[in-house]
Amino acid sequence: MNPTITGQPAPLGATVADGGCNFSLFSRTAGGVDLLLFDREDGAAARVVPLDPVSNRTYHYWHTFVPGVKAGQLYGYRVRGPVDPDRGLRFDPEKVLLDPYGRGVVIPPGYSPEPARRPGDNAATAMKSVVVDSGAYDWEGDAPLRRPSARTVVYEMHVRGFTRHPNSGLKDAVRGTYVGLAEKVDYLRDLGVTAVELLPVHAFDPFACPAGLVNYWGYQSVNYFSPHPQYSSRRDPLGAVDEFRDMVKALHRAGIEVILDVVFNHTAEGNHDGPTLSYKGIDNPTYYMLEQGGSRYADYSGCGNTFNANHPVARRLIVDSLRYWVTEMHVDGFRFDLASILSRAPDGRPLPNAPVLWDIESDPALAGIKLIAEAWDAAGLYQVGSFVGDAWKEWNGRFRDDARDFLRGAPGSVGRFADRMLGSHEVYGHKGREAEQSVNFVTCHDGFTLNDLVSYNEKHNEANGEQNRDGANDNRSWNCGAEGPTDDPAVEAMRNRQVKNAHATTLMSIGLPMILMGDEVRRTQGGNNNFYCHDTEANWFDWALVQKHADVHRFVKLLLARRVLRDVWHEEQRLSLTELIARANKAWHGTRLNQPDWGENSRSIAFGGELPGEGLTFHMILNGYWEPLEFELPGGRGWRRWIDTALPSPDDICEWTAAPAIPGVSYRAGARSVVMLFAETR
Repeated sequence: MNPTITGQPAPLGATVADGGCNFSLFSRTAGGVDLLLFDREDGAAARVVPLDPVSNRTYHYWHTFVPGVKAGQLYGYRVRGPVDPDRGLRFDPEKVLLDPYGRGVVIPPGYSPEPARRPGDNAATAMKSVVVDSGAYDWEGDAPLRRPSARTVVYEMHVRGFTRHPNSGLKDAVRGTYVGLAEKVDYLRDLGVTAVELLPVHAFDPFACPAGLVNYWGYQSVNYFSPHPQYSSRRDPLGAVDEFRDMVKALHRAGIEVILDVVFNHTAEGNHDGPTLSYKGIDNPTYYMLEQGGSRYADYSGCGNTFNANHPVARRLIVDSLRYWVTEMHVDGFRFDLASILSRAPDGRPLPNAPVLWDIESDPALAGIKLIAEAWDAAGLYQVGSFVGDAWKEWNGRFRDDARDFLRGAPGSVGRFADRMLGSHEVYGHKGREAEQSVNFVTCHDGFTLNDLVSYNEKHNEANGEQNRDGANDNRSWNCGAEGPTDDPAVEAMRNRQVKNAHATTLMSIGLPMILMGDEVRRTQGGNNNFYCHDTEANWFDWALVQKHADVHRFVKLLLARRVLRDVWHEEQRLSLTELIARANKAWHGTRLNQPDWGENSRSIAFGGELPGEGLTFHMILNGYWEPLEFELPGGRGWRRWIDTALPSPDDICEWTAAPAIPGVSYRAGARSVVMLFAETR
């Protein structure tokens, strides 16, 4: 056997070597494989390399070495095998298939998933993989930042939406691209966030959505190793890989970590009627959970299929993907969409110790990166507070719900929200984990923006074409007296205050805070709480809002400046949330000292404590009542006012060193307001 002709089974994917490229593909059930080499994105194969089932196959790995192939070469596969959908075998030798381990993807100008659904050759319209030489890039000394979680603030954002708007101030060629984001790094650094969490940048199908719309969010992956090519300003096959790395390097130079939103729970191939793009035509029973003897796809994702994450081959692909993005693309962490699906066995049963989750957590190449779970799925599995492992952080959906309830004045919300502010001990205390296990947020991409949360009582998703049936109905929002835009100054003032209340409580809570792109300037989606399918100005960051809502922007910026100075001693000593709270010198209050009202009809609470590492004593007042309330203050402290959201800007938040002294033994907190007072102890 000549390895320069037959190739090697490892590594999987396309690997550039001296004189050519090695190709390796896993398929247990295939009967034949052809490697296709393309000269054009939208043309037929320029060369077909048949893989001999004897000399080009080791175990279930099909492999070959092709001399002369270099980085930038377009390729794909055709895979032959049994056509028996009732047993889950869906081979279609007429379809061009993406390499699951391909490091790059191109999307031809005439791409459509429809030819991949129908009988016939789809070479002209199919996506193709790209040969990438991962070592051919100068990182100039860059490395993941490993920022302490106690000093991390996450900014959830969309690569395209951040700079696509015409008023972004960027050249047309780079608006909505990796380059565009890199050119706006100064805005993020000035705002004060320390990490960006990018909505999916794995290559995805832009048309995996209802007809006439577009898959804007990107939660329809076609490959887990390739950056999405349409976010590149370059049109060459290697542009996305290079520009993604340039973006990461620019963010790191600004001290900002890069966290990727990854979608290992389903793919864009959909159900039994969906297109054959890659996994389905390569080894369908390996990559997907199947039901009814294999004829149908299990759907725990709500998107037509479920990735078979705990199958040994799929497990390895997931871990290999994560390793690649850390070691070769220098990302700092991952947020796992519908992560609870990864705890399901191939038959769908939830596993107490899912192998793939422990594989991820225990992999030494991934040690120290941020692992964030959306700890639920679309089939009712809810694991907030019970997600497996020692290193996973969790999107705390209970913080979101209880914060919203408190801010709108819902009965019985005070006690729950007080616990959320202190790290959600009743949710996470039993785990004995650090305080930052809880990712605290009020809004995210999925739902209302913060502006819309205080502007709409009902969702308005008519533009999605589903008669307003899609999107969550449980929004826990309050429009402050008018539905949608208004000229009423009283309503507008209350909305501004409520936006600041949400920012203040999120960014002063114990945990790892996250804010949504544009919430710092009151970005609106017109009441649409499921804006996944619109690539329009209505969904993009409107840079005019930075000036229009400069007071909110300033408020968030000053909050962040203080937040990132937090003491990290507890994290360095691995002090658990339980220990942190037990050691704290703290007290709960109501309008009278040491008399908190935890009753069903209470709408206010106050909390005082010491931060010995920072030399501070603080007194925080949360007044969710619709009238002003007078709160007693501990005496002998020399209180100064940092925040009072009831006051107009610039008195709503002060520069820390310019905070005015507060005379007297009580403080009058305005209706629906947040107040933070402090006194220096050294």
